[in-house]
Amino acid sequence: MALSYGSYLKIDELLGLQQPLSRPRHHDEMLFIVIHQVYELWFKQLLHEIDATAAALDRDDLLRVAKNFRRIHAVQRLLEQQVDILETMTPQEFNQFRDHLNPASGFQSVQFRELEFACGVRRTDVLQWIELDAAQRARIQARAEAPSLYDRVKALLRRRSFAVDSSAELVESYRRIYSNETEYYDLYLLLEDLIEFDERFLLWRGRHVLMVERMIGQRKGTGGSSGARYLAATLTHRFFPELWDVRTYLGEGTYA
Repeated sequence: MALSYGSYLKIDELLGLQQPLSRPRHHDEMLFIVIHQVYELWFKQLLHEIDATAAALDRDDLLRVAKNFRRIHAVQRLLEQQVDILETMTPQEFNQFRDHLNPASGFQSVQFRELEFACGVRRTDVLQWIELDAAQRARIQARAEAPSLYDRVKALLRRRSFAVDSSAELVESYRRIYSNETEYYDLYLLLEDLIEFDERFLLWRGRHVLMVERMIGQRKGTGGSSGARYLAATLTHRFFPELWDVRTYLGEGTYA
């Protein structure tokens, strides 16, 4: 049989993956499933792009890094906008099928943990709450052992003769780059892409927190977490904390 749009994209298989559990079937469970399956597809694409970005950083190809981040930022905007669609569902509608989700939870997304690990936030304690098969455990372990995006940025700066061995040195190196934009323009653009990446991740986390609170208030999450309170605590997790710290010192003398 000749290749077709449907066979190339495995459309029949894809459309068979939405299996609501509520009986009688609740109308909004389909939306809930589709939104979260789409999230996982975009997480897969983000991991693909981040891996390519990491490789480009290793070979000092900052033009390719910039191109990759253009796509990454576009995907991040879409992740945040998907919350708008989910919020067309009311708390009453969600609660009519929510119990069928137990004990599953977005907290258990393996790809999301891979994203965190790939970028430098490696909270191994959360893995105890996620049931991993052998392949998933191997992927997480590989992410834990490989240099993160944060590590690769520091390695690049070290190759450019910037001090990066302590947080204070890294802040001062960032300050030098920002204060000498013309001299270090490629690095300046890199830093702006990195903080936009971090900011957009935080914006998506923040929208997710508010959406969860809008839906279930302060009730526990289906996976046993504290729900909105747990998610709110994740807003402190930043991939490039010194890039936020340096803002305090721009326009001043050396960082002390």
